[in-house]
Amino acid sequence: MSQLKVYVDSDYLQMAAHLLQGSKQRTYDLMHIRPGQRLLDVGCGPGTDTIPLAELAGAGGEVIGVDNDAAMIAEATRRAEAAGVSPWVEHQQVDVTTGLLFPDNTFDACRSERLFQHLFHPEQVLAEMARVNKPGGWIVVLDTDHGTKSIDTPEVDIERRLARVATERCLNNGYAGRQLYRLFKQAGLVEISVETISIPFTDYVLCRQANFLDRVEAEALSAGVITPTELQRWRASLERAAAEGVFFASGTGAILAGRKPESTKM
Repeated sequence: MSQLKVYVDSDYLQMAAHLLQGSKQRTYDLMHIRPGQRLLDVGCGPGTDTIPLAELAGAGGEVIGVDNDAAMIAEATRRAEAAGVSPWVEHQQVDVTTGLLFPDNTFDACRSERLFQHLFHPEQVLAEMARVNKPGGWIVVLDTDHGTKSIDTPEVDIERRLARVATERCLNNGYAGRQLYRLFKQAGLVEISVETISIPFTDYVLCRQANFLDRVEAEALSAGVITPTELQRWRASLERAAAEGVFFASGTGAILAGRKPESTKM
């Protein structure tokens, strides 16, 4: 798989799951899941979504989660066992950039969340999701458009420079969210729906964690995008806003859903 520029551990993913709880549920709804179906979660992490998917599919169904990270797969397997769904849930270590190791038309529905931002060629993974999905089955992808993130600060020029560093230097594909409609159309999916999501932050500490600001600032300094003096001004402005109780930041993403055509040569 493409080397991750920013590695996120299971604690980070748990925090992100809390922030995106409503959007996660929306992706399940858009999969049109029925009991007994076979479902695939691409980039499953520590099983945050495979377990609720297993509850929706029921013991007569099957849920498979794939991820490149062996530690994530081990944690996902542990969580599935603890939740009592392991008889019909399986987690596999797979490098999705080299293909999904399933026959054509295997799954009734597939999903992926915040994976495409890490991929140089997300269209290849989407094509694989379409290949292994059954004709008529739904594919749902949620991803972030890091280029839309913004933080209220008088240091607007610094904030904009850091936003581009976060999007273009700290991720392989930071504009993933805005690409999804084009990718779904080019993949030949039909009945495409588009929904946008917005995440506000009024907690400065949480915003730093969720948006890996330490990493972004270090990268910007290393690349000469900002100076040490500018970094001090930037941080002071955010800390002042937090102390005054007026800190605000936001980001957006998109949820795309589409069906594999009933008659297809995918």
